[in-house]
Amino acid sequence: MANKEVIEVTGSNISTPRIRYAPTNGAIIYPESDGKPMAETERHRDALMDVLLILIEAFKDKPDVCVSGNMMMYYVEGDPHKSISPDVFVSFGIGKKQRRTYRVWEEGKPPDFVLEFSSQKTHRTDQKEKKLLYASIGVREYFLYDPERQYLPAPLLGFRLAEGEYVPIPMNSDGGVASATLDLELRLRGKTLGFYDKVSSEWLETPADIAEARADEEAARADEEAARADEEAARADEEAARADEEAARADEEAARADQETEMRKQVEAEAARLREELERLKAQNTS
Repeated sequence: MANKEVIEVTGSNISTPRIRYAPTNGAIIYPESDGKPMAETERHRDALMDVLLILIEAFKDKPDVCVSGNMMMYYVEGDPHKSISPDVFVSFGIGKKQRRTYRVWEEGKPPDFVLEFSSQKTHRTDQKEKKLLYASIGVREYFLYDPERQYLPAPLLGFRLAEGEYVPIPMNSDGGVASATLDLELRLRGKTLGFYDKVSSEWLETPADIAEARADEEAARADEEAARADEEAARADEEAARADEEAARADEEAARADQETEMRKQVEAEAARLREELERLKAQNTS
């Protein structure tokens, strides 16, 4: 970045940390924190964490994508006063690793995507000084989101770098603002900020949401299997009852057959007795 002009920013919300940058043994210290809170309100904190978790999950299988946020970023080598801490950023082609700070000259590039969560204290600086700074160091896309939806001209704004300056990204007919760097669409999702994948036609979710949805699917599958087992048991009971009825019917038929056989024997015996009596009477008459 030594050969590129970087705009000097003096806005109060991105002022230098109150830390003395005294070299130690000739080494320049680049602090890992600016001493400021992570977010202005719980709503901002929760929105920031959700976005980080969503993007980390989305790019977890891509080893050359760094997703991070609330990290000190230094953009001029040798001058630790030239720093800023993006709420969320994504940088392609630099690989995943544990970073304590983001130093543009060491990474070889600035982030490709930056998202700031605007608030009552930051919205003016987000739209002016930070916007100029990110453009001057070459961040390709700059997005602003207002969780409280009262400080920006619209709750969601997107800008894309063109010839060194940011131009607004128009809102799509579906209400989303497309990010070319992420290949995703940022949309308002109820009271939160969502990321929509138009290729898969799906919302991106946090790992917790994915786990919860998977647990719900497994519970529903278990319920279906239990219901199917109940149906099979009921069907087995019906078949057993039908078999019992058939067995009872067979027993009745066997008993009826036995009765008919016994009656036949009685009839045949009576017939035999009558024949014998007839023969006896004939014999008496002839004698």
